[in-house]
Amino acid sequence: MRSRFTFKKMTLMILTLLLLFVLAACGGGQTIKSDPATKDKAGEGRFIANDNGTVLDTQTNLMWAAKDNGSDISFTSAKSYCDNYRGGGYSDWRIPTQDELMGLFDGKKSRPASCDRRFNIHVATELINISCVASWASEIRGSDAAYLSFGSGRRYWGPQSSEISTRILPVRSNK
Repeated sequence: MRSRFTFKKMTLMILTLLLLFVLAACGGGQTIKSDPATKDKAGEGRFIANDNGTVLDTQTNLMWAAKDNGSDISFTSAKSYCDNYRGGGYSDWRIPTQDELMGLFDGKKSRPASCDRRFNIHVATELINISCVASWASEIRGSDAAYLSFGSGRRYWGPQSSEISTRILPVRSNK
């Protein structure tokens, strides 16, 4: 009877280890920090900072770069930036749509734009660093491209060649 009891214990232990292995493998190598400072300040847990320079929006299942490109950029250069961006080890980054960017806008939250402290931007989480007022969006209309103002939450169109206060924040669908 003792050997049977040991066999059951061993089987349970092997099954437990197998389950842990499967759960680790399903994580896809994406590690989420457990430090409370990595969650958005609102405490809602909507945004989670991964330890690979990305932020997951649990509401939309979009993965954002943790920061924009950091300097003025034209739409054409922004597209190239996203095509070549390899944040978090992923290669499928793209320019976000206006609606996706609008999902990051929160008029109740305000902070100075690092590009010019005279301007305030309204971003839903401090985990994503948007450094200036406007960010390019993927929509194109003739020679113009769309962008979103994080100062006002308004959608605009401007020449694709313009670099005035526009940044790019890469996004990808979290599969």
